[in-house]
Amino acid sequence: MIQRRTLVTLAAGALLAAAPAFAQFQDRTIKFTNGVNEDHPVGVGVKKMQEVLAAKTGGKLKIQAFWGGAAGGDLQATQALRAGTQEMVCTSSSPLVGIVKELGVFDLPFLFANEKEADAVLDGAAGQYFNKKLEDAGLVNLAYWENGFRNLTNSKRPVAKVEDFEGVKVRVMQNNIFLDTFKTLGTNAVPMAFGEVFTALETRTIDGQENPFVTIETSKFNEVQKYLSVTRHAYTPFLVLYSKKLWDQLTPQEQSVLREAAVEGQKVQRAANRQLNEKSLASLKTKGMQVNEINPAEQRRMFEKVKPVYDKNVPTIGPDAVNVVLDGLKKARGG
Repeated sequence: MIQRRTLVTLAAGALLAAAPAFAQFQDRTIKFTNGVNEDHPVGVGVKKMQEVLAAKTGGKLKIQAFWGGAAGGDLQATQALRAGTQEMVCTSSSPLVGIVKELGVFDLPFLFANEKEADAVLDGAAGQYFNKKLEDAGLVNLAYWENGFRNLTNSKRPVAKVEDFEGVKVRVMQNNIFLDTFKTLGTNAVPMAFGEVFTALETRTIDGQENPFVTIETSKFNEVQKYLSVTRHAYTPFLVLYSKKLWDQLTPQEQSVLREAAVEGQKVQRAANRQLNEKSLASLKTKGMQVNEINPAEQRRMFEKVKPVYDKNVPTIGPDAVNVVLDGLKKARGG
């Protein structure tokens, strides 16, 4: 009986101790939108954020997630953040280039060799540089999550060396740097909305497309594409953004716990994304796609071939943005 009374007293004491800690948080339901579906690794990251916020704020800060662009496209949501009419969005860097031109650096080809390099750059001084630019545009970046490396599929031949790109008709995103890259590599680059790609591949209006493994599998491109070349020609981060106008209305404790939740989310989201990519690649092989890796010497040749893309686009992106990423890469490579 005494032992039970002691436990009750201890539990009550813990609750009383927690009460003042939670008092610094207001009841808030934060609207979080993104263009992917809940079964995407971003869903794992959001779930982790929700768990951290529940534990650290006594359930006072809550995230209400909207999936698959249900609350509007990424750019539309980002503009709502800038206006202060919505709290959060998770978006890749590419749609933000019109707002922060320096983010165009992540569209440059063959920038990162692997995920380790990307993490080192994004979580280091370069990431802080872009965060400052975003803040100036009315956006607070809580953490860099991962969209991942893009790879080429086509129905003509394996692409193992620079010359293999020649004459392949490839759909690319409606993005000038991607267009420049694929034209420079020798392909016939066609800008096209994503929703039209499967039919265009099926009817052979185009020969190929480029996307991360997960997207290739979930879009069933293996049904209309024979060859998958692991080109890793571009790496795209996701950014977890908060409205600067609304962020400034939060207490320092609320800001701190949101940052912590986004970083915890980052760990599980990146891990889930990498695991799922490996799983998708293995699955695409079993579904009959012919997969080829690119050896390091050919990867360097491809990089040399696209140097004019850098020369043409660096002045628009801003040399500072490119240099801060290259400095981060140098450190990551032990240079």
